[in-house]
Amino acid sequence: MTEKKPPHAFDAKPVLDLIASIEAELQRLKGLVEEQLEKFDPANPHNKTPDGKLTEEGAECCYRLFDEGKSRYTVSQQMKISFAAATHRFNTWRKLGGSKRTKTLLG
Repeated sequence: MTEKKPPHAFDAKPVLDLIASIEAELQRLKGLVEEQLEKFDPANPHNKTPDGKLTEEGAECCYRLFDEGKSRYTVSQQMKISFAAATHRFNTWRKLGGSKRTKTLLG
């Protein structure tokens, strides 16, 4: 006759396997998000054209800083653009709907 396990006992291996697979998936997702964060670099030279104007990615980067609540002064410093340019982008950002605007993908 086989010995029965007490009703409160359970096999922990499937649960631990599930936790391990969830942790592995979370690490993968974390890597993807960190990759996106690296692309979001206000000082990235690809944010500007050779004549100093903002590229589409540069404008989106600027808008994302405004999304985060950064001031025009902070944006001008981080993006290495003039305060007037940051003000122009701030006004455009507001016309596009501010933080509720449709975001575009970077890089």
